Amino acid sequence: MEQPLAERMRPRKLSEVVGQEQILGDGKMVSQLVKAGKPFSLIFWGPPGSGKTTLARIIANELEADFVEISAVTAGKADVTAVVKRAGENQRLGQQTVLFVDEIHRFNKAQQDAFLPHVENGLITLIGATTENPSFEVITPLLSRSRVVVLEPLSKSDIVTIIKRAAKAEKLSAKRLPKAGIDMLAEISGGDARIALSNLELAMQLTKGAITKEVVQSAAQKRVPGYDKAGEMHYNIISAFIKSMRGSDATAALYYMARMLQAGEDPKFIARRMVIFASEDIGLAAPAALNLAVSTFLAVERIGLPECAYNLYECATVMAKSPKSREVASAMAAAQATARQYPDLPVPLHLRNAPTKLMKDLGYNEGYKWQAGFRDKRGFLPEEIHNIDFFTD
Repeated sequence: MEQPLAERMRPRKLSEVVGQEQILGDGKMVSQLVKAGKPFSLIFWGPPGSGKTTLARIIANELEADFVEISAVTAGKADVTAVVKRAGENQRLGQQTVLFVDEIHRFNKAQQDAFLPHVENGLITLIGATTENPSFEVITPLLSRSRVVVLEPLSKSDIVTIIKRAAKAEKLSAKRLPKAGIDMLAEISGGDARIALSNLELAMQLTKGAITKEVVQSAAQKRVPGYDKAGEMHYNIISAFIKSMRGSDATAALYYMARMLQAGEDPKFIARRMVIFASEDIGLAAPAALNLAVSTFLAVERIGLPECAYNLYECATVMAKSPKSREVASAMAAAQATARQYPDLPVPLHLRNAPTKLMKDLGYNEGYKWQAGFRDKRGFLPEEIHNIDFFTD
């Protein structure tokens, strides 16, 4: 069977790679490593279709090493053992072994530990690929013996270059693949070269005529947002959402919320974050914001999507446009720090409850007046911290 277009167009050497200039340009790390010809364990961290597998294969080829590729999704202990045995045989023949582990974050700690001694002694040069933040997903000893290389989503111009290269290889004329079709393919790819080429291949099958914007849209159907509710993208977008509200940019806040909802995020999660935001970032500047946020959470619980989207968008807009105050958050932090520093100070006698005669005789509650707004001159804090004020600069 003929290979998919994306596989046929995979670069075979560094000079053919499009994009990732931050690691492949003159004097950049990956280019320098390949030029030096010295193996070095790497962790490629980047989104799908950014070139992780391609770069691993090119590096192994440049080093004239035996390239062994496994997927952490399907590989088990037997696969690891077989790789180590193969690497030992290669070493006796004077050949380096490059082990490429796709989705290395899917290996558990014990499986990652199994590679450590072989990476340490140079038997294996490990190249891992992950779409998740390796700080959380790859064990520290393995990270310390590797270099993390960050790959960025390909830009629209990069994707256009890749599509034009594929069009030339497939002998597609400008009439068959007009500029509007190329732009649409690049626009909906999300920086993923594999998606762009797969959509082009399907569009070629759907029509023998011009691959127009409409044909591309038909081939692509609905683009799946690049969002993982358990991964880093989840935290990046919710962070951008909150910081946009904090910065009073309602447009940005609504954009990030739309992305979360379109990707299937739990609307209650978004509503909960706004309840927190109402006290943490708006606080005393507009206390009614908390009522709105709680009401929004209740509406989300009782109505659900899609109708509760109106409540979410209204609340986010109000939160972004409201005046901001960190006074409550700052006072809370100061109170918590003081309570940690002085966890056992006795309550002043005049503030203590006095349900018995003995307690009254001992001075409990002495001189305290039960009236609204009574400001006792003796104060309300223990003597050791009586001058503390959480609400002064």
